Amino acid sequence: MSNLQNDPKERHLANLVGSTIFLSRWLQAPLYLGLIVAQGVYVVLFWKDLIHLIQDFTSLGEEDIMLIVLGLVDVVMIANLLIMVIIGGYETFVSRIKMQGHPDQPEWLSHVNPNVLKVKLAMSIIGISSIHLLKTFIETHSYYRDGSHVSDPGEMIMWQVLIHMAFIFSAIGLALIDRLQAPTPARAPH
Repeated sequence: MSNLQNDPKERHLANLVGSTIFLSRWLQAPLYLGLIVAQGVYVVLFWKDLIHLIQDFTSLGEEDIMLIVLGLVDVVMIANLLIMVIIGGYETFVSRIKMQGHPDQPEWLSHVNPNVLKVKLAMSIIGISSIHLLKTFIETHSYYRDGSHVSDPGEMIMWQVLIHMAFIFSAIGLALIDRLQAPTPARAPH
Protein backbone atom coordinates (compact mmCIF):
# COMPACT_ATOMS: atom_id res chain seq x y z
CA MET A 1 0.00 0.00 0.00
CA SER A 2 1.44 3.38 -0.97
CA ASN A 3 2.24 6.09 1.52
CA LEU A 4 -0.18 8.45 -0.29
CA GLN A 5 -3.18 6.32 0.64
CA ASN A 6 -2.14 6.23 4.32
CA ASP A 7 -1.37 9.93 4.80
CA PRO A 8 -4.60 12.02 4.89
CA LYS A 9 -2.66 15.27 4.21
CA GLU A 10 -1.11 13.89 1.03
CA ARG A 11 -4.43 12.40 -0.08
CA HIS A 12 -6.10 15.79 0.50
CA LEU A 13 -3.33 17.55 -1.47
CA ALA A 14 -3.67 15.06 -4.33
CA ASN A 15 -7.46 15.60 -4.40
CA LEU A 16 -6.97 19.39 -4.35
CA VAL A 17 -4.46 19.29 -7.24
CA GLY A 18 -6.69 16.94 -9.23
CA SER A 19 -9.76 19.13 -8.65
CA THR A 20 -7.80 22.25 -9.64
CA ILE A 21 -6.63 20.62 -12.86
CA PHE A 22 -10.17 19.47 -13.64
CA LEU A 23 -11.59 22.94 -12.95
CA SER A 24 -8.95 24.52 -15.22
CA ARG A 25 -11.02 23.41 -18.22
CA TRP A 26 -13.24 26.42 -17.49
CA LEU A 27 -10.36 28.68 -18.57
CA GLN A 28 -11.37 27.73 -22.13
CA ALA A 29 -14.89 29.12 -21.73
CA PRO A 30 -13.79 32.76 -22.32
CA LEU A 31 -12.04 31.60 -25.50
CA TYR A 32 -15.31 30.20 -26.86
CA LEU A 33 -17.11 33.40 -25.86
CA GLY A 34 -14.43 35.33 -27.77
CA LEU A 35 -15.13 33.19 -30.83
CA ILE A 36 -18.79 34.16 -30.54
CA VAL A 37 -17.71 37.82 -30.71
CA ALA A 38 -15.56 36.98 -33.77
CA GLN A 39 -18.60 35.38 -35.36
CA GLY A 40 -20.49 38.61 -34.73
CA VAL A 41 -17.79 40.43 -36.70
CA TYR A 42 -18.35 37.99 -39.57
CA VAL A 43 -22.09 38.67 -39.45
CA VAL A 44 -21.39 42.41 -39.83
CA LEU A 45 -18.94 41.69 -42.70
CA PHE A 46 -21.54 39.49 -44.43
CA TRP A 47 -24.21 42.20 -44.26
CA LYS A 48 -21.76 44.90 -45.36
CA ASP A 49 -20.84 42.86 -48.46
CA LEU A 50 -24.46 41.90 -49.14
CA ILE A 51 -25.58 45.54 -48.96
CA HIS A 52 -22.71 46.48 -51.30
CA LEU A 53 -23.88 43.78 -53.74
CA ILE A 54 -27.51 44.92 -53.61
CA GLN A 55 -26.70 48.64 -53.95
CA ASP A 56 -24.13 48.30 -56.74
CA PHE A 57 -25.27 45.23 -58.69
CA THR A 58 -26.30 47.29 -61.73
CA SER A 59 -22.77 48.69 -62.08
CA LEU A 60 -20.95 45.43 -61.30
CA GLY A 61 -19.83 42.97 -63.92
CA GLU A 62 -20.64 39.27 -63.75
CA GLU A 63 -17.16 38.45 -62.45
CA ASP A 64 -17.42 41.07 -59.69
CA ILE A 65 -20.83 39.73 -58.63
CA MET A 66 -19.45 36.19 -58.62
CA LEU A 67 -16.51 37.25 -56.46
CA ILE A 68 -18.78 39.03 -53.97
CA VAL A 69 -21.11 36.02 -53.80
CA LEU A 70 -18.12 33.70 -53.31
CA GLY A 71 -17.00 36.03 -50.52
CA LEU A 72 -20.46 35.70 -48.92
CA VAL A 73 -20.29 31.91 -49.19
CA ASP A 74 -16.80 32.03 -47.67
CA VAL A 75 -18.07 34.07 -44.70
CA VAL A 76 -20.92 31.57 -44.15
CA MET A 77 -18.50 28.62 -44.28
CA ILE A 78 -16.18 30.32 -41.79
CA ALA A 79 -19.19 31.01 -39.54
CA ASN A 80 -20.12 27.31 -39.77
CA LEU A 81 -16.55 26.41 -38.83
CA LEU A 82 -16.76 28.75 -35.85
CA ILE A 83 -20.03 27.15 -34.70
CA MET A 84 -18.46 23.69 -34.88
CA VAL A 85 -15.44 24.86 -32.88
CA ILE A 86 -17.53 26.76 -30.32
CA ILE A 87 -20.19 24.11 -29.71
CA GLY A 88 -18.08 21.02 -30.33
CA GLY A 89 -15.07 22.31 -28.42
CA TYR A 90 -17.12 23.47 -25.46
CA GLU A 91 -19.06 20.19 -25.38
CA THR A 92 -15.88 18.11 -25.70
CA PHE A 93 -13.47 19.99 -23.46
CA VAL A 94 -15.45 22.15 -21.00
CA SER A 95 -18.97 20.97 -20.18
CA ARG A 96 -21.96 19.22 -21.67
CA ILE A 97 -24.57 21.40 -23.32
CA LYS A 98 -28.00 20.16 -22.28
CA MET A 99 -29.64 19.94 -25.73
CA GLN A 100 -31.23 16.48 -25.60
CA GLY A 101 -34.67 16.60 -27.12
CA HIS A 102 -34.28 20.17 -28.40
CA PRO A 103 -35.65 20.37 -31.98
CA ASP A 104 -32.69 22.48 -33.13
CA GLN A 105 -29.96 20.22 -31.71
CA PRO A 106 -27.34 19.67 -34.42
CA GLU A 107 -27.29 16.01 -35.50
CA TRP A 108 -23.52 15.74 -35.05
CA LEU A 109 -23.62 17.00 -31.45
CA SER A 110 -25.02 13.70 -30.15
CA HIS A 111 -21.82 11.85 -31.08
CA VAL A 112 -19.18 14.57 -30.88
CA ASN A 113 -15.72 13.60 -29.73
CA PRO A 114 -12.29 15.01 -30.54
CA ASN A 115 -11.83 12.72 -33.58
CA VAL A 116 -15.24 13.54 -35.09
CA LEU A 117 -14.62 17.22 -34.43
CA LYS A 118 -11.20 17.08 -36.14
CA VAL A 119 -12.63 15.43 -39.26
CA LYS A 120 -15.54 17.90 -39.45
CA LEU A 121 -13.17 20.85 -39.00
CA ALA A 122 -10.83 19.47 -41.67
CA MET A 123 -13.74 19.12 -44.10
CA SER A 124 -14.83 22.70 -43.38
CA ILE A 125 -11.29 23.96 -43.94
CA ILE A 126 -11.23 22.13 -47.30
CA GLY A 127 -14.49 23.85 -48.25
CA ILE A 128 -13.11 27.26 -47.30
CA SER A 129 -9.87 26.54 -49.14
CA SER A 130 -11.89 25.52 -52.22
CA ILE A 131 -13.70 28.87 -52.20
CA HIS A 132 -10.39 30.75 -51.91
CA LEU A 133 -8.88 28.70 -54.72
CA LEU A 134 -11.89 29.36 -56.95
CA LYS A 135 -11.65 33.09 -56.20
CA THR A 136 -7.95 33.01 -57.13
CA PHE A 137 -8.71 31.30 -60.45
CA ILE A 138 -11.36 33.92 -61.24
CA GLU A 139 -9.13 36.84 -60.22
CA THR A 140 -6.03 35.63 -62.10
CA HIS A 141 -6.21 38.39 -64.73
CA SER A 142 -6.15 41.10 -62.03
CA TYR A 143 -2.62 40.16 -60.98
CA TYR A 144 -1.33 42.34 -63.81
CA ARG A 145 -1.68 46.11 -63.46
CA ASP A 146 -0.88 48.65 -66.15
CA GLY A 147 0.76 45.91 -68.20
CA SER A 148 3.39 45.37 -65.52
CA HIS A 149 3.91 42.03 -63.84
CA VAL A 150 2.88 42.30 -60.16
CA SER A 151 3.36 38.66 -59.21
CA ASP A 152 3.46 35.27 -60.85
CA PRO A 153 -0.16 34.09 -60.76
CA GLY A 154 0.88 30.60 -61.87
CA GLU A 155 3.23 30.21 -58.92
CA MET A 156 0.64 31.62 -56.52
CA ILE A 157 -2.02 29.22 -57.85
CA MET A 158 0.44 26.32 -57.63
CA TRP A 159 1.11 27.07 -53.95
CA GLN A 160 -2.59 27.44 -53.20
CA VAL A 161 -3.32 24.10 -54.92
CA LEU A 162 -0.51 22.42 -52.97
CA ILE A 163 -1.81 23.84 -49.69
CA HIS A 164 -5.35 22.77 -50.65
CA MET A 165 -4.08 19.24 -51.41
CA ALA A 166 -2.30 19.18 -48.05
CA PHE A 167 -5.65 19.99 -46.39
CA ILE A 168 -7.32 17.17 -48.36
CA PHE A 169 -4.62 14.62 -47.47
CA SER A 170 -4.76 15.72 -43.83
CA ALA A 171 -8.54 15.24 -43.77
CA ILE A 172 -8.20 11.80 -45.38
CA GLY A 173 -5.55 10.89 -42.81
CA LEU A 174 -7.72 12.07 -39.91
CA ALA A 175 -10.73 10.16 -41.28
CA LEU A 176 -8.65 6.98 -41.68
CA ILE A 177 -7.26 7.27 -38.16
CA ASP A 178 -10.80 7.83 -36.84
CA ARG A 179 -12.03 4.78 -38.76
CA LEU A 180 -9.15 2.61 -37.53
CA GLN A 181 -9.82 3.67 -33.93
CA ALA A 182 -13.56 2.97 -34.17
CA PRO A 183 -14.65 -0.24 -32.46
CA THR A 184 -15.44 -3.02 -34.88
CA PRO A 185 -19.02 -4.27 -34.71
CA ALA A 186 -19.46 -7.78 -33.34
CA ARG A 187 -20.18 -10.36 -36.01
CA ALA A 188 -23.20 -12.57 -35.75
CA PRO A 189 -22.47 -16.31 -35.51
CA HIS A 190 -22.94 -18.30 -38.72
